[in-house]
Amino acid sequence: MSLPDRDAILAFIRQTPGAVGKRELARAFSLHGEERDALKALLREMEEEGLLSGGPGRSLSRAGHLPHVAMLVVLEAVGSRVVAEPERWDDADGPKPRVAIAMAGGGRGRAGPPVKVESGDRILTRISGEHPKYLGSIIKRLGRGHARLMGVVQQDAREGLMLVPVDKRERRRWPLHHASDVPVGELVRAELKGSGARTHAVVLERLGSPMHAKSLSAIAIAAKGIPDEFPDGVEEEAVAVSTAPLSARQDWTHIPFICIDPVDARDHDDAVWAEALADGSFRLIVAIADVSAYVRPGSALDRSAFDRGNSVYFPDQVVPMLPHSLSSGACSLKAGADKAVLACVMDVAADGSIRRHSFHRARVRIAENLAYEAAQAMADAGEGPIWANMLAPLWACWSALKRARAKRAPLALDLPERRVVLDDKGDVLGVAVRERLDAHMLIEDMMIAANVTAAAALEAGKAPVMYRCHEAPGREKLSSLKDYLATMGIPFALGQVITPATFNRVIALSADRTELPEIMEAVLRAQTQAYYAPRNTGHFGLSLASYAHFTSPIRRYADICVHRALVSACKLGEGGLPDGADSRFAAIGEHISFTERRAMEAERETLDRYVARHLAAQVGQILRARISGVQAFGFFATVDGIGGDGLVPVSALGEERFRFDEAGRFLEGVETATRYAVGQRLELRLEDAEPVTGSLRFSIPGVAGVGARPRFRRDGQRDGQRDGKAGPGRSGPGRGGPPPGVRRGRRS
Repeated sequence: MSLPDRDAILAFIRQTPGAVGKRELARAFSLHGEERDALKALLREMEEEGLLSGGPGRSLSRAGHLPHVAMLVVLEAVGSRVVAEPERWDDADGPKPRVAIAMAGGGRGRAGPPVKVESGDRILTRISGEHPKYLGSIIKRLGRGHARLMGVVQQDAREGLMLVPVDKRERRRWPLHHASDVPVGELVRAELKGSGARTHAVVLERLGSPMHAKSLSAIAIAAKGIPDEFPDGVEEEAVAVSTAPLSARQDWTHIPFICIDPVDARDHDDAVWAEALADGSFRLIVAIADVSAYVRPGSALDRSAFDRGNSVYFPDQVVPMLPHSLSSGACSLKAGADKAVLACVMDVAADGSIRRHSFHRARVRIAENLAYEAAQAMADAGEGPIWANMLAPLWACWSALKRARAKRAPLALDLPERRVVLDDKGDVLGVAVRERLDAHMLIEDMMIAANVTAAAALEAGKAPVMYRCHEAPGREKLSSLKDYLATMGIPFALGQVITPATFNRVIALSADRTELPEIMEAVLRAQTQAYYAPRNTGHFGLSLASYAHFTSPIRRYADICVHRALVSACKLGEGGLPDGADSRFAAIGEHISFTERRAMEAERETLDRYVARHLAAQVGQILRARISGVQAFGFFATVDGIGGDGLVPVSALGEERFRFDEAGRFLEGVETATRYAVGQRLELRLEDAEPVTGSLRFSIPGVAGVGARPRFRRDGQRDGQRDGKAGPGRSGPGRGGPPPGVRRGRRS
């Protein structure tokens, strides 16, 4: 056989599941003697030309692509969700790709328990998928790596320069290596080296002052590794496609669509329109920005959108999944301009069921962009400039959808959503709770109907589906919830079939209790985490058998996958799924589930940092708070109306010993029976508020804390103390007596 050309070599490497080197190529193409020498020279030329890259064990891969077996470094390991990047990456034109690690079994493809890994570990990994959508399975963990973290450099009077991590869950501070010449107060990225008492931090990157404008969101962006700069060429490509004429599609510019969004919405994905039909049913159209018409598979835009996975929203900025020329420009459904949409047309029966549906690509012209509050005001008044012809039919259609929701009884948790109010300079004016309006529920129910219909249409067409999966709670979480509810006298049987209605009955039984917010939070903690996957497990929380995200393609890559599948299945033109895309859905689902969790953590932690910045001016003041969590080492409290969790350590409770009741979630004084329980409201003194970490620290007025304290077990005994030898009781100021407003519990 003659020497293969460059295309044949690249095709063989792409199609071969195992590691490929010169030996495998020579065997595949039946090369011998001088032909092998010629192959070696050709492979060297291809490496020099940038067509190939060398890997471990002299393996080869296409340049810009990962080999089938590679050495990776774990970036993040949270439960069963692990993300890693290649240890070596010679592609100067792009960032290191991320690999979602499947943790379902043992190494070398054998069944067995998952390999336990932590951030910084080096792992030999078998890799499938195409750039940039990789899925990896661990062959072997090669050793513990060096953990990386972000922190602020601070001066310690005794120990010199120290690194204080920005993650408030990290309680330790680390001595800074003497070679790290960084000024006090600077934010840095560092790596921990050494072991035991000799562990120290080495600065890898200096990030400047943590208190400059947008610094609090910048900390989350850097700490979580959120891509906030588009690769070269992506924004230029976005501008080019955004200015291109709209593709051929149905003309629906005569239909008065309306967008109802938050007043501070930065992009507008969805528009709605409804009309009453003669038989008492309704025709509802949910029109969604046709992102698939602009972002084509395999383009630089597509690779960048996949890498980000979703938009990330902070109080002071948004890190968009798509460049602004698309996310807030061509794709955003703003009034007065022609826009491209992928629309779901549904005939909604009087009982809320969907009798017929169809999908269309159309050109629309939005009639009105309304804030939720403005739409609600017109609904409450029953009048307004667009009430009769636009809003009233929507509210009438929603009355039918509400009947369907009531019948399926989804999980009904009404937990407040906080938002930070900033002035023009980025300073915090306050922290408010978003009001829950009927207008919110109207749009929510219409989006759910469209998402259900999208999944049903793809299933009917036997097309691949990127499902939104939410599984029923596991027995361990249910048992913990049962124990907690039992302390309040609320029955919860584990032998019953658990449905969302089961939890709704618990909430209904607790409607008049002051502990209702804590009970709803406990119910929420009992739920599993939702994720994306091509295998349908249903959506427990919404009480739906099939569910797929279709309505937010500007900000979620999952929705782009669903749009492309619908374009292909319904034969709606260009921009559908490429060949073989369904085989990559599992890897895509793993990745975008990770990016969603990353975004949620970054948004939550940034909100806590803004709350801490807001409260920093009130250090030393007495604040009304609610106990939100209790552990053996102390309890956490949330400031009423603002949020932000702060710790009250056991050392701040005086000299009395406290017993931790895990089932009841309370601490109880052994001598005085003073009790601190989840849901309890009390006044606390704010001792410290640290914006960089988002942490708060409280003390109890009238109770003097103690310094070094012996550790205590959950049964209330001192470490090393025999049971029944608690010692004499103590009471009085600073000795564990209950402060004002704190109740005594029953002695057990």
